[in-house]
Amino acid sequence: MALVAELGATAERSVAYVGGLAQLFGKSVRLLFLSPLKRNRGLQRAIHQATVAGVGAVPIISLITFFVGVIIALQGAYELQRLGAMQLVASLVSISITRELGPLVTAIVVIGRSGSAFAAEIGTMRVTEELDALETMALDPVAFLVVPKFVAMAVMMPCLAVWSDFMGVLGGSLFGVASGNFTFGSYLNATREALLMRDVTTGLIKSLVFGLIVTAVGCHEGFSTGAGPEEVGRSTTSAVVISILLVIVVDLVFTTLFYAARGTT
Repeated sequence: MALVAELGATAERSVAYVGGLAQLFGKSVRLLFLSPLKRNRGLQRAIHQATVAGVGAVPIISLITFFVGVIIALQGAYELQRLGAMQLVASLVSISITRELGPLVTAIVVIGRSGSAFAAEIGTMRVTEELDALETMALDPVAFLVVPKFVAMAVMMPCLAVWSDFMGVLGGSLFGVASGNFTFGSYLNATREALLMRDVTTGLIKSLVFGLIVTAVGCHEGFSTGAGPEEVGRSTTSAVVISILLVIVVDLVFTTLFYAARGTT
C-alpha cells in the first residue's frame, strides 16, 4: 500500500508540474498579444535572447551533429556493406538526422546551454529579490523575462534544427566520399532522392515544441527557486534533468503519432 501511495503522490506531483508549465506558457501567450514585441525594449530583449540562445549555440551544434552524421554513416555502413547495399548509406544518414537526431541533439545542447541559464538567471533574481523589485515597478516578471525567451526559442530552435540537419548530412558525406564510393555530388543527389518534405517538417515541428518545453521548464524552475545559492544550483540541475526527460517523452509521442499517420496513408 505504501508503494501505491507513493506512486499516486508522484503522479499527482507530475500532473501538477505539467499544469504549472501549461499555465506559464498560457500566461506568456496572453501577455505577448496584450503587450506586443513591437515595443523597442521588448523586441531588443527577444533579439538578445535569440542571439545568446540561438546564434551562440551554432558552433557546438555544428561540431556535434557533424560527428553524429559520421558516426551514423560508419555504423550503418558496417551492416549495409554485408548486404551489398552501401548506396543506402546516404538515405540512412539523411532520414535519421532530419526526422530524429538533428532536432533531438539540438534540444539537448540547448538545454545544457540555455535551459540551465534561464533557471539560473531567474533563480538568482528570485534570491536577490529582483523579481520583487520588478513587481514594485509595476513590471510583470513573466512579460519582462519569460515572453522574450519564448519568442526567441520559438524562432531559433527550428533554425538550429535545419542547420544541424545540414551539418549531419555533411558529416555523412565525409564518410561517403572517403569510403563509400560516392562523389560529393552523387552523395547529395542520393540524399535529395531519399528525403521527403514530411521528413524535414517532422523535425521542425519537434524542434519547435522542444524549444517551448526547454523555455517553460527553465523559467518555471527559476521562479520556483528557494532562498540561498544552493537553491539556485538545485533549480538549474532540475531544469536540465526535467527538460531532457520531457523532451524524450514528447519525442516518443510525436514519433508514435507520425508513424501511425504514415501507416494510414
